[in-house]
Amino acid sequence: MEHCAYIHTNHKQIVGALVAEYALRRNSRNNDKFDVRIIQLKDHSFFKEHEGHAYLRDGMKRPWLNEDLQSFTPLRFMPPELMGYSGRAVVIDPDIFAVGDVWELLSRDMHGKAIMCRPRGGSKGLNEKCLATSSMLLDCEKLTHWRVEEQFNAMFEFKRDYMDWICLKTEPRNTIGLFENEWNDFDHLTDRTKMLHTTKRRTQPWKTGLPIDHRPREKFRKFPPLRVLMKARRKLLGEYALLGHYKQHPDPNQQNLFFGLLKECLEQGIVTEEMIRHEMRHNHVRHDALKVLEQTPPLAPAA
Repeated sequence: MEHCAYIHTNHKQIVGALVAEYALRRNSRNNDKFDVRIIQLKDHSFFKEHEGHAYLRDGMKRPWLNEDLQSFTPLRFMPPELMGYSGRAVVIDPDIFAVGDVWELLSRDMHGKAIMCRPRGGSKGLNEKCLATSSMLLDCEKLTHWRVEEQFNAMFEFKRDYMDWICLKTEPRNTIGLFENEWNDFDHLTDRTKMLHTTKRRTQPWKTGLPIDHRPREKFRKFPPLRVLMKARRKLLGEYALLGHYKQHPDPNQQNLFFGLLKECLEQGIVTEEMIRHEMRHNHVRHDALKVLEQTPPLAPAA
């Protein structure tokens, strides 16, 4: 098909990815017009080849860890290759859940831009330091220079900084347009939201109570001494030491949305109870997930 929505993930976020895939289908009236595919880190050997090797991130050299919660993020640049550099693609993180019809995004006028996304912060201008690549609309024909394995390898040659890549600083700004924040709504669920992004990892609804397993940034521009302390913590105690546990999401409606979608996935056999128990044992899903599912009210029918 000429249009496809992609979710990229690793094994730690596979439940979120399956729920995200289901939400895209559940809330679209145009399912015959686009495909939905999941891109998994385990299917691309170049990640494994770099395990433990130093790469450039925020001007610092850090070891690449495939077990990190966010190790899948370079895969968000892979859809143009997978589409043969033709057609349109939407790519989203596995913690983004459609509540609107993704076809509205896939079929919109891009005004000649190669990429559409939103700023990471609140600014509406393209002068924003970092653009949010967690949800993007892509004109694949205009992105023939996106070659993920080659560009991933460049991080380990210290020729490409991960943060420059992930923030689209490596792209000409005149090729990037902005879409409405509602297509990547950061922990914000209203009647205008099109895709909810539970972007504050510390409060992702399916991880409450689990030990934190993602790496924080170590470049603190406002207070540089913290960088030294964080680096010392990591070296002396381990990558995730003293980072604490995931917290309850402050908005019960967002928790109910996720678990309502997961409940429907269970009812339809997309996810099994055995799979959820497996993910609970491996600390990928909160240990009380089945109890939370029992208490979660059913979702309103799709519009």
